[in-house]
Amino acid sequence: MANKKIDFNKSVKEMSATDLRARIQEDQLRLKKLEFAHAISPLENPMSIRGLRKDLARLNTVLKQKQHEA
Repeated sequence: MANKKIDFNKSVKEMSATDLRARIQEDQLRLKKLEFAHAISPLENPMSIRGLRKDLARLNTVLKQKQHEA
């Protein structure tokens, strides 16, 4: 599990700001769909919603860091 998070962080830090914005939009849409599906009928793994929210927070953090560097 920790190894997956390290790989995620490495790949995110190598992305450009425009790629990060696109990824954030895609993940926000995926999160809305998951939350909607969960409201209609319970998901098999509701922890996936939490994981996606955390990934979005990581993406937003890296994007803000890149914007402050430029």
